[in-house]
Amino acid sequence: MAKQLEKNYNPAEVDDRLYQTWMEKGYFHADSSTGKKPYTIVMPPPNITGQLHMGHALDNTLQDILIRFKRMSGYCALWLPGTDHASIATEAKIVEQMKKEGLTKEGIGREKFLERAWAWKEQYGGRICEQLKKMGSSCDWDRLRFTMDKGCNDAVNEVFVRLYNKGLIYRGERIINWCPHCLTSISDAEVEYEEQAGHFWHLRYQLSDGSGYINLATTRPETLLGDTAVAVNPNDERYKDIIGKTVILPIVHREIPIVADEYVEMDFGTGVVKITPAHDPNDFEVGLRHNLPVINVMTDDAKITEDYPKYAGMDRFEARKAIVEDLEKEGALVKVEDYAHNVGTCYRCGTTVEPRVSKQWFVSMKPLAKPAIEKVKNGETKFVPERFDKIYFHWLENIRDWCISRQLWWGHQIPAYYCDTCGEVVVSKDEVKTCPKCSKPMRRDPDTLDTWFSSALWPFSTLGWPEETEDLKYFYPTNTLVTGYDIIPFWVMRMMFSGIEQTGQVPFDTVLIHGLVRDAQGRKMSKSLGNGIDPLLIIEQYGADALRFMLATGNSPGNDMRFIDEKVVAARNFANKIWNASRFVLMNLDIDEVSLPEDLILEDKWILSRLNKTVKEVNENLERFEIGIAATKLYDFAWDDFCDWYIELVKPRLFETNTNEATKKSAQQVLLYVLTDILKALHPFMPFITEEIYQNIPHNKESIMIDDYPIFRNELVFDAEEAEMNKVMELIKAVRNRRSEMNIAPSKKAHLYIETENAELFEKGKGYYERLASASGVTVGNGFDIQNAVTIVTDGAKTYIPLAELVDVSAELDRMAKEKEKLLSEIKRVDGMLSNEGFVSKAPAAKIEAEKAKKEKFVAMLEALEKSIEELKNM
Repeated sequence: MAKQLEKNYNPAEVDDRLYQTWMEKGYFHADSSTGKKPYTIVMPPPNITGQLHMGHALDNTLQDILIRFKRMSGYCALWLPGTDHASIATEAKIVEQMKKEGLTKEGIGREKFLERAWAWKEQYGGRICEQLKKMGSSCDWDRLRFTMDKGCNDAVNEVFVRLYNKGLIYRGERIINWCPHCLTSISDAEVEYEEQAGHFWHLRYQLSDGSGYINLATTRPETLLGDTAVAVNPNDERYKDIIGKTVILPIVHREIPIVADEYVEMDFGTGVVKITPAHDPNDFEVGLRHNLPVINVMTDDAKITEDYPKYAGMDRFEARKAIVEDLEKEGALVKVEDYAHNVGTCYRCGTTVEPRVSKQWFVSMKPLAKPAIEKVKNGETKFVPERFDKIYFHWLENIRDWCISRQLWWGHQIPAYYCDTCGEVVVSKDEVKTCPKCSKPMRRDPDTLDTWFSSALWPFSTLGWPEETEDLKYFYPTNTLVTGYDIIPFWVMRMMFSGIEQTGQVPFDTVLIHGLVRDAQGRKMSKSLGNGIDPLLIIEQYGADALRFMLATGNSPGNDMRFIDEKVVAARNFANKIWNASRFVLMNLDIDEVSLPEDLILEDKWILSRLNKTVKEVNENLERFEIGIAATKLYDFAWDDFCDWYIELVKPRLFETNTNEATKKSAQQVLLYVLTDILKALHPFMPFITEEIYQNIPHNKESIMIDDYPIFRNELVFDAEEAEMNKVMELIKAVRNRRSEMNIAPSKKAHLYIETENAELFEKGKGYYERLASASGVTVGNGFDIQNAVTIVTDGAKTYIPLAELVDVSAELDRMAKEKEKLLSEIKRVDGMLSNEGFVSKAPAAKIEAEKAKKEKFVAMLEALEKSIEELKNM
């Protein structure tokens, strides 16, 4: 027999208990030996420094909905969890911690520093996983991975060596993005551009032969110290006679050449540019073409080097001011012009990035990008929504070589070894202690790899690659990657080219893109605005199901959504609605199995037909990743069709004393069947409440998690009966609405006269009208001649309600006359205020607008009232 539910649903008591049970039962574990079709999602690994934020909550809610749906649909569904070591962020945390103790990295050495880093990871690294469990995330925690665990580390070394041996990884001096705060190089994808107010400093450089000057402009006068040429376009007639000459560099007084290069735009500014190869990527390329010296004028922390004593030790922006002053004194500053331009900043700390020449490790990208572009163009991997493939193509089609070395200690140390005696370089997965050429000691490259290098291997390294494991053979390629549009260039494209290069297959067939969760005003959540919302606090207040359902219903692929408190409250109210409906069903059950009766009446066929169509639409939308639409379909069916209509329709069969047992049992069977399918269909969205109710009603499986997801069934197609019932319900709604418009209480009964050609159908509805449309009696027929009646026209019927049974016409006219007097009085009062010049001249504008709005409202009410009076008089 069924159990009983508590009066109120209490997520705090339910959620943790159920999650622990699911874990103990092993329901999250994907067993490849089952022979089922695999469905795989790899979790975008959150940083070990991270705490659950609303972006994580959305991302993981969407993944969990898909994985639970597929699990219940008969797939061997693997959701593989893990965390990312997050080199820059984690190292910054540990350095900050050490600073409080008066310690530095260099002071304690690499080994001791890494001991601290691993200890920090053990203490804090699992925090976000525990927070994800609070969301109900049904990950296979038995397979939890970490980007620096042994398996992932082996995969990283394997890929590095393979790419190096193919000539796709190389070491060289190139212009890179350098963060003076994090003290490391960062890749192009890690540079965030923001518009900043700056200046164009217009300068003049004197020709060395004394024949004149050339003018140019720069946004960075401090880099002038490293100028090694000025350049003009070879096709620029203005400067053809000075190409090959030299100029005197202001302040430094170094002689530098004038070179011709097509990089220079003739119609931009004066058509002359200063060339600083060490501090600008375009200048670096010009320098290579013209064999120019590369002069670095800044230290790692962006201070001027000792080579320029007057400015040595100055921060770059402090030096800028001093250099501009000296340029002005020397007569080399022509003018200063305001100029807003995009400036690259570090995505981690927001510091302005410094382009600089440095010896780093790079991945040669063009050969890897080509197949990654082709695989999306030929449809092997698709973006949802499709428009986001434009971002993907833009990055890959314009890609530069990827700088992968980082001047950090926490991360995957580059597997390259150097002999300082003979210069030999060895790249190897195994440690190399002595030089294979001269037998002298070798030292390992101190740098680590970009965090995204290991993340790029995540879909296959986590499944055991480079070993040919059973998991790799069964679960790879994976199916759906769920991620935000902001990391398409960071992560998605890198996983694509890495997967194709190393395994010969795309890493996933679908990339489901979601937007950001913004605040109620549409602003991005950030620490600086203080508008972040802690998901754990929302869970504590409303429960995980309410948060999940709000995020699901507000989601549309690729679009941002707003977090609005009222929507969470609405989701919580929906949970309560389901709970209360389930309590009602339970209190009226004396059956112990889920099955449908052989004989179904009209209301049963209607609800089963509506359920069947809803289930079909939900499945279709989930398959199309329209998760928000699927959630809304379920909400509408559960709230409107089941709770508000069917439960009311079925009550007489449960409660009336003259109901026979067979009729009562059939009502219970349909109630339980529909409720069970609602719970199963809702489970991926609201796992906790659906499981708690499922465990308390008669059920077929040990857990709702492993029950079958509802599907469309041909035997439940009752189109004709659904259409008939809709006509009956439409009449009920129309009568209710008309009575509401007339302010007639439900307790005031009135006879209904239904004129129709389909007497048989509307005769069936008599009982419904009496209970749900306040009918004192019902007559179905044709040719009614009823005077002074309210007339209601619906599909297939015209219904008359004698006015005398609804209202005392004389008393109602008196009441309406008094109401009219009040409205006329209010309109007169407002007109008096608005025509008073003293009021209008002194009152605040908001007050005046408020009075105008009141008048509009009163006038509209008066018009409606006069119409009602006229109608009543004519009846």
